[in-house]
Amino acid sequence: MKQLTIRSVSALAALAIAGLALVPLAGAHADRQTRSTATTVQVKGGEFFFKLSTKSVATPGKVTFVFKNTGHILHDFKIGSKKTPLIGPGKTATISVTLKKGKYTYLCTVPGHAAAGMKGVFIVR
Repeated sequence: MKQLTIRSVSALAALAIAGLALVPLAGAHADRQTRSTATTVQVKGGEFFFKLSTKSVATPGKVTFVFKNTGHILHDFKIGSKKTPLIGPGKTATISVTLKKGKYTYLCTVPGHAAAGMKGVFIVR
């Protein structure tokens, strides 16, 4: 009878240790899920256009815009309260914005560029 009890206690201890070993993995999985909810949007802009890899996202939250100037003169990218610096041809700048559900105008702030076509609407559903 004592052997059965010792075996049972040993088995329970092994299960408990195995269960504790899985706890950090569950936390890492949850972190990965949280990080994956952030969205990155690639933006190319030149004379006088913007081309976004997507014009909408399905959930509110952090959106990172990676803007590449594919034109021949200085441009920037503004959305919400954030704006990249003016960057030259071939250069890239990144901004991150936390967006709620709604519509957001994006544009180039160089005088005349938005009027010439460097503007659009980004939607958060």
